[in-house]
Amino acid sequence: MPASQTLADIQFLLTEVLQAPAQWQALAPFAEADAELAGQVLEEAAKFVDSAVAPLQRVGDEVGCRFDAGQVRTPPGFRDAYQAFWQGGWPALACAPEDGGQGLPAVLECVLYEWLAGANHGWTMAPGLLHGAYECLKHHASDALKAQYLEKVATGEWLATMCLTEAHAGSDLGLVRTRGVPQPDGSARVNGSKIFISGGEHDLTDNIVHLVLARLPDAPAGPKGLSLFLVPKVLEDGTRNAVVCERIEEKMGLHGSPTCVMRFDDATGWLVGEPNKGLNAMFVMMNAARLHVGLQGIGLLEAAWQKASAYAAERRQMRAPGATEPVSLIQDHPSIRRTLHTQRAWIDGGRVLAYHTALQLDIAKHSTDAAERAAAQRWCALVTPVLKAAFTDQGFQGASACLQVFGGHGYVSEWGIEQIVRDVRVAMIYEGTNEIQAIDLLVRKVLADGGAGMQALLATLPATTRCNALAQITSDLATAVAQHPQQPDLPYWVADEYLRATALVLLEWAWGRITAAPGGSAERWQAPAHALHTWVLPELDMRLAVMRQRLADAAVLQDKLASTA
Repeated sequence: MPASQTLADIQFLLTEVLQAPAQWQALAPFAEADAELAGQVLEEAAKFVDSAVAPLQRVGDEVGCRFDAGQVRTPPGFRDAYQAFWQGGWPALACAPEDGGQGLPAVLECVLYEWLAGANHGWTMAPGLLHGAYECLKHHASDALKAQYLEKVATGEWLATMCLTEAHAGSDLGLVRTRGVPQPDGSARVNGSKIFISGGEHDLTDNIVHLVLARLPDAPAGPKGLSLFLVPKVLEDGTRNAVVCERIEEKMGLHGSPTCVMRFDDATGWLVGEPNKGLNAMFVMMNAARLHVGLQGIGLLEAAWQKASAYAAERRQMRAPGATEPVSLIQDHPSIRRTLHTQRAWIDGGRVLAYHTALQLDIAKHSTDAAERAAAQRWCALVTPVLKAAFTDQGFQGASACLQVFGGHGYVSEWGIEQIVRDVRVAMIYEGTNEIQAIDLLVRKVLADGGAGMQALLATLPATTRCNALAQITSDLATAVAQHPQQPDLPYWVADEYLRATALVLLEWAWGRITAAPGGSAERWQAPAHALHTWVLPELDMRLAVMRQRLADAAVLQDKLASTA
């Protein structure tokens, strides 16, 4: 996917639609970062992605990673590209200058990682957790650990992992068995096994910083008994730590990224944050990762769209309705136009949502206005799970639709579209499955305060019919949950519908911003705007109907329960 091909669109969305430079320049750390500087950074980023990372897409898939006696070799060219990446300062775009970073707005980093994922998802998995690891260490690590590791992680000289999952536990972190035993010198001995560890072992960097969830000997059961430990691959004296990669997984996609089974055999580590509060520290990392995973969905859908659009502009097949020639370009057939315009609506609207969320992250950190910080924090808390779930789901479904444009040619590897479909599928699973994102949104965030936070967010959007409908169903769900305590599973039945409905309302808002901006009525934006209203937004009625039916069923069941009490 040529990043340079999207540069003009992205600059339009940042400068004209979101007025992003004015927003970040109002924050003290970014006062000097004007639109011209941002444009230069993005131009150079696009060149790097197109020249150094994109050409490795096919070799990453076809050659893949190789495992040999605990060692992992990444595909040809991967190490050289990564060394150029970190030495060029790209991982450190949004990190603080005092930590070796460039101190630029988070939204520029978001654009970079969207491009990287679209160009080469397997390669991008390596640095994909760096910013989350940086935030975790910056906020929770001791001064001694920061002095030794923070700058190495910020700059990307050393890569990092997130070691949560165990074979028997899956998404239920409360079942984690890995243990960390404190030592007299302040370190800990970590023992246990973790699975699905992206980049657990590789040859890209000289050291790997593992962030490992484990239990202290006296820890309570369940998730409240988890602590976080920093366990390096190589210790300060240069000796190899007792961290072993047992194997790498054979996967559906992402062959360029080693997914490792890791074993810790009395490995030396250090506590990060407070004892038994490891999830608090880890969630800083996970929340940062979830926004980036949403961007993966957008970037990979863009890559699929570019391939499908280029193919449709060249392939001739049958006569299109109303055409005079016996054979037409397939882009002239209504079904193909519908596919391409619909995915374009998701990509463009998704970018507005993701970039706006990145701006809110900086506002939440740096604004001097308490109310503005609170509103930004509310937006990020509620919208991040929507971005992660809805746009990875659409990334997969939309990439599959783009494959369909190729017909049988899409199913063979020559055109590269089938690799995108395979690679993007995992984004619906990792960093918390999309079902967990829906539960997080509705149960843990929306209903936790009776819907007040969501209603406050919706009140900041234009009062469209769809926005009002989401506000009403939010109120109805909160009321039903309060009135039906004997049905604790009620919100779980409709969580997926609620998240999808929220995504559609936010998508409508994003496109409202696009079309209202200077230049938003240009021909470039007309077809996807029409597709949004014709083929995308009508889905909201179905999602609302499912939720209303479930509420009606709950009321009937409540009457039965009351009559038998």
